[in-house]
Amino acid sequence: MTEIARIMTTPSRPLVVALAYDGLCTFEFGVAVEIFGLPRPELGENWYRFAVAAVDEGELRATGGIRIVADGGYELLEQADTIVVPGWRGVATPVPEALCTALRRAHQRGCRLISICSGVFVLAASGVLDGRDATTHWRYTDELQQRFPTIKVVEDVLYIGDARLMTSAGSAAGIDLCLHVVRSDFGLEAANSVARRLVVQPHRDGSQTQQLTRPVARSRESERLGQLFDWLYGHLAEPHTLESLAQRVGMSPRTLLRRFQESTGVTPARWLLNERLQRVQQALTDSRLSIEQIAENNGFGTTGALRHHFQQRFAVSPQTYRKKFTQPTK
Repeated sequence: MTEIARIMTTPSRPLVVALAYDGLCTFEFGVAVEIFGLPRPELGENWYRFAVAAVDEGELRATGGIRIVADGGYELLEQADTIVVPGWRGVATPVPEALCTALRRAHQRGCRLISICSGVFVLAASGVLDGRDATTHWRYTDELQQRFPTIKVVEDVLYIGDARLMTSAGSAAGIDLCLHVVRSDFGLEAANSVARRLVVQPHRDGSQTQQLTRPVARSRESERLGQLFDWLYGHLAEPHTLESLAQRVGMSPRTLLRRFQESTGVTPARWLLNERLQRVQQALTDSRLSIEQIAENNGFGTTGALRHHFQQRFAVSPQTYRKKFTQPTK
């Protein structure tokens, strides 16, 4: 059996296809391979199939002197469940019309399209982003908006989109987006497992700023912030205010807010919400607690508050999430 024949078997497993092109962005392509292409037997038999589709004919060169041998061509896009566009060879470089057509057809049949960094220019050229929110590396946002005025360019987020069309910012933000896809497809524990293997933070909210200003904190302040995070992880369910947290570390509220944002890219309130939602995800899949108990145990107080924030973040209700990601008991 050829390699491509092996890839195309077991159709119950979702097929992720990464594009390869002459002038390939090596890092962005590596992100797609690392997250979707590595065998992960510890995550079960339904993990992704992975293939590489050549955009161009002939030899494909990648940044750093690497040569790429693809698994196939445009025919792979016709069967993909997810297509990854890992950058593009130049923001002003034309996109082949054959690729634009293939991406439009894939999107129309329900395939998920995601781009990393400058890969958004490929999706934009295909027209699938018309009238939608999109992002890219902060260096390219003005260019994207000028060339594609029908797109609503969101400048300072890590990634943005819906279940079928997602774009990410600079190269490393592609990791965050791809982990978000894993989390959506296989649940929190699978995403955490992949993140641990990568030795990266399991979850960075897509709305987090791209450009973090991180001056070296005074040693005393740094130590106090570390102690605050340790304490918060053990007391997430308790009510907190900026003033109460500032009092705990002996800072003014204004200083704490500034130092907290420098360290995490988000406010204390946003950080607490993110952490609580991750705890809720785990509780939904790993326990039989009621939604009411989970809300109370994780600082939401009421089921209404939990449902509101969960739906807003994950576009599904807690009950639907539990049904989707909880393994049936034997």
